Amino acid sequence: MLQNPSSAAPTAVRLLRYTRAEQDEILGGGDDPFGVAATGLSWLPKEDHFGVRQGGRLVAHAGLLRLSVAIGDTGTEVVGVGGVAVAPDVRGQGLARLVIAAALQHARTMGPSHALLFCRPPLVPLYRRLGWHPLDLDVRVEQPEARVVTMPLRTMVTPLYDNARWPSGPVRLFSLPM
Repeated sequence: MLQNPSSAAPTAVRLLRYTRAEQDEILGGGDDPFGVAATGLSWLPKEDHFGVRQGGRLVAHAGLLRLSVAIGDTGTEVVGVGGVAVAPDVRGQGLARLVIAAALQHARTMGPSHALLFCRPPLVPLYRRLGWHPLDLDVRVEQPEARVVTMPLRTMVTPLYDNARWPSGPVRLFSLPM
């Protein structure tokens, strides 16, 4: 018996591209879809994209980007996670968990031991439930005109491997945030 596609459990897939129109499909139009415009920060586009479709409509997204950081005096790389979005009318269905899990599965093939993201304080409990841990130290990020600023959003990390341990020390991202 064939299963009705609309009743099938949603799955996350790698997207070949992710455009502003697709972002608008998830979050609607607007100048500040992620609620971070007040930070005044410039952001990097993501390179790898994952999404969930329901009924042909893109309803969730997460993007990835490999980034250079320093933790204390040690240079390393992390996988930056950003652009996480779930359409307001389908929130509460586990789609953030689904799309982030797919993104992190791919992140494990990219080499770094940890993933890092920046989020607004109200989202910290969601990311904690998904296995992320907030950093207690300020994180410095680059901005245009060679400025380095303290990230005003909450920084969270998650290990990509069971034995990965986040080192202690101040964190500096050698690029715009993702």
